[in-house]
Amino acid sequence: ADIGLALDGDADRLVVVDEQGEIVDGDKLLGALCTFLNKEKLLKGNACVATVMSNKALEDYLAKDKIALYRSDVGDKHVLEVMKEKGINFGGEQSGHIICADAAKTGDGVASALQVLALIIKSKKKASVALNPFTLYPQILENLKVSEKIPLKDIKGLDEILKPIREKGIRDLIRYSGTENKIRLLLEGKNKKDVESSMKNLVDFFKKTL
Repeated sequence: ADIGLALDGDADRLVVVDEQGEIVDGDKLLGALCTFLNKEKLLKGNACVATVMSNKALEDYLAKDKIALYRSDVGDKHVLEVMKEKGINFGGEQSGHIICADAAKTGDGVASALQVLALIIKSKKKASVALNPFTLYPQILENLKVSEKIPLKDIKGLDEILKPIREKGIRDLIRYSGTENKIRLLLEGKNKKDVESSMKNLVDFFKKTL
């Protein structure tokens, strides 16, 4: 088959499988659709909304076409809030929640699938090419159990440990789980070894601190 389209139970999320049987990464899907809408002159606000979890490679890819990427908190309702605030008609999450506001006011897997098919037909490229527009940066996610959720701004030494990490151009996202006694650490950068060594330092720091 040329393409596979999968929807979740309530059909608001879409996962695409290319002709080689490979699952298309959610950030790559967002990037491909966003630039497609831009070429078709259907992208409003010359921008897209993704969450804080989206790979920075998506941001850099869109920047090449002078498309801004606004980031929201995790959750499609937060994506929609930023879209409304900025007057944007396209956004989504890595998980396959894609919002094409001209077609639906929330994530709609069928509407998103139709956009993907339109992209592939107009591009005259195979799904593995059309939906693979850039290479993701190495990203590491660690979850650590904590005894208490001390506000991040009150943790002594955190700024000092993050400073050299950020100086290497590594993006960091540190947040507590909303439902469990866990802290979630995400690091992402172009150099995999730098990301791995930085994560080791960060994990050691939080194990001692929390």
